[in-house]
Amino acid sequence: MYYNHHGFQNVGIRKQDEMNRLIVTGEGSVSAVPDTALLTIGVITENQNLSMAQKENADKTASVIQTLMSLGIPQSDIQTSSFRIEPQYNYENGQQQFRGYRVEHQLQVTIKDIRQTGQAIDQAVANGANSVSSIQFTVSNPDAFYNQALSLAIQNAQQKAISMARALQVTLRPVPIIVQEVSQLLPPRPVPFQAVMYAQSGETPIQPGENKITASVKIQYTYN
Repeated sequence: MYYNHHGFQNVGIRKQDEMNRLIVTGEGSVSAVPDTALLTIGVITENQNLSMAQKENADKTASVIQTLMSLGIPQSDIQTSSFRIEPQYNYENGQQQFRGYRVEHQLQVTIKDIRQTGQAIDQAVANGANSVSSIQFTVSNPDAFYNQALSLAIQNAQQKAISMARALQVTLRPVPIIVQEVSQLLPPRPVPFQAVMYAQSGETPIQPGENKITASVKIQYTYN
C-alpha cells in the first residue's frame, strides 16, 4: 500500500508506477531534389607589394561579382564569407625568406536557379576567380520535408510497438504517454569542389542529385 506524506493512500501514483512500459524508436526519411546551390568562390592574389596584391584582388573580385550579377544573381546573394591577408615565406636551409603577401577574398554565392551552377562557376573563373572550394546543394523549404520525415518516423515507431505487443501477447494502449523528437534538421554538408579540365566549349557539369532528410523519434507506450 502506497501512502503520501499526509498518510493517505495515493492510488493514482501507485497505479502510474506499476504501469507496464514499452519504449520504441522510429525513423523516417524522404528524398528532396535540391533547388538551390551555395558556392564558395574565391580570388587569391600574391605580390611582394601589399598594396598591389590588394588592388589586384579587389579588381578581380569586383569583376567576379559583376559577372555573377550579369547572370541574374542578385547582389544580396553574393556575400563575403572570409577575407584574409597573410605574409608568405619560403624556407631554405632553415632560414625564413619573405616571399610576399597573399590576399584571399572568399565569396558565398547563393544560386536559386540551380541550372545556372555550372555556368556561374565557369564565368566566375573566366573573370578572375581562381578558387572554388565547395558546393552545397539545399532545398528552399527544408522544414516541409523534415516534417514529412517526422510523420514517417512516428508511423515506424507505432508499427514497431504493435508488432512487439503482439509478440508479447499483451494489449497496447494506443495513445502514447511520451513522444520525443530525437533528431534535428541539419543543413547538408558542403562538398569539396575538385577542378577538372574540360573542353573550352563545354560547361562544367554539375549534378545536384538528391538530399536525404531523416528524422527520428522515441515513443513510450503502456500496455495491459
